[in-house]
Amino acid sequence: MVPERYWLETLGCPKNQVDSDKLAGMLERDGYVVAATPAEADLVVVNTCAFIEAAREESIGTILTLADERREGARLVVTGCMAERYGDELAASLPEVDLVAPFGVPVSLGRKAGVGPHAGPVAPAGPVAPAGPVAFGGALPGGPIPLRSARSPETQPVPTLDLLNLPRPPVDAPWAYVKVAEGCDRRCGFCAIPSFRGKQRSRPLRAVLAEIAQLASGRVPLREVVLVAQDLASYGLDRSGASRVDRAVLSADDGFGTLREGPKTGSNRPIVDLVHAVGSMVDRVRLLYLYPSSLDHALIDAVLGTGVAYFDLSLQHVSRPLLQRMRRWGDGERFLERIADIRRDEPAAAFRSSFIVGYPGETEEDHDALLAWLAEARLDWVGFFPYSREDGTHAAGLDDQVPPALVAERLAECVEIQDPITAARRDASIGEVIEVLVDAPGEGRSYREAPEIDGIVSVPLDLPVGTVVPVVVTGADGPDLVAQPVPGSGEGPDHRGADGNRWAAVR
Repeated sequence: MVPERYWLETLGCPKNQVDSDKLAGMLERDGYVVAATPAEADLVVVNTCAFIEAAREESIGTILTLADERREGARLVVTGCMAERYGDELAASLPEVDLVAPFGVPVSLGRKAGVGPHAGPVAPAGPVAPAGPVAFGGALPGGPIPLRSARSPETQPVPTLDLLNLPRPPVDAPWAYVKVAEGCDRRCGFCAIPSFRGKQRSRPLRAVLAEIAQLASGRVPLREVVLVAQDLASYGLDRSGASRVDRAVLSADDGFGTLREGPKTGSNRPIVDLVHAVGSMVDRVRLLYLYPSSLDHALIDAVLGTGVAYFDLSLQHVSRPLLQRMRRWGDGERFLERIADIRRDEPAAAFRSSFIVGYPGETEEDHDALLAWLAEARLDWVGFFPYSREDGTHAAGLDDQVPPALVAERLAECVEIQDPITAARRDASIGEVIEVLVDAPGEGRSYREAPEIDGIVSVPLDLPVGTVVPVVVTGADGPDLVAQPVPGSGEGPDHRGADGNRWAAVR
């Protein structure tokens, strides 16, 4: 019997990629094999993103494109955040799709369950729920898909089939994302994630380490683990019975908290224990991303101790009044102080952040403060995003919406400030000797570059994938660097060990 083939298209953030890896593992366990192209697949799965309007538009466009590209008789399944958040509307609006699979619904039930126009009788359309699949019906409307009311995180059910703790197949790359928690307990004014991902639930430490050991059993040595979560620094606090996600590092002075200076060493924070444990298994540990109020001395020391002096900070803005309107902690001065603290400990530390432009009530003074802050902070990598109104969020009901034309103008001004800074920081690397992890033929990364997000280091094609090689930077090409191996250097040490004993404790 010829096995059925699947194609899995992933949109959105690294956390979605982890979900897709687990879906792929489930499909392969059920006897599917991966197809070379979407047109050759019997089952096409789209793992969607619903974070902001642009992500939803990309998801819809991808669904429709793959609907056209699939072969006759192939089933098309939509899963992920859009399926969870807007399942009813998708079911009524996209007859091209055979199955909506919210969180907790297996994506392979199309033909086996007799669901969908390509598989026999069509099940009646109805409300989407985590308990089972829903078939599509209806016609595509002429206008945008309407949004349903967001659910409260307190009433969001944990899926019957929880992807968080499902096993994953080994990776054939020298790095991997590892999701350590799902959901979020924060209430940022612009973010709808808690309404469809639920409250934070962290994985046990042993489960995380066991997954890393499994990922490392592939043909390429696993050198780097990238830890991801909605609120990574709060990992484990929900398991310890914390009443507030930030109770370990915040004290209330203004309703948003003030960073409490902790000791330079020692911590009872689970994220610190996690970083140390993962660092004992692989060469590199990278954290994406960190809420600024959670960045105390113990966590900074843990990050620097991994050898990956890379800090992805979720700042969003620098104006204190606007951050309060966002229901966020901090201000530009505090952020600069924390960055300066880190640079004193490690002058070569790399920094990334992202900022929302055009949040309701953003004034010219707020925007000017951001421009001045960018010029002073000189971050390595920055992303700018226009505010997206999300139903069910605090910001959706705020007045003083910023006109789209003004948002576009402010975005351009931010980019005009930041691009030369990023270029200058890349140019400053020319002549340096750095260690790169070879991700793919001709492509490597130093600690300064997160995979799939930042630039790369172009290296000779003959360097083996999975090796760590000292190279000298010979040039810069936009966000990317060009480098050559240091003569006579060879590859860096393989910390896994020839006998694989590194993994025995958690297998």
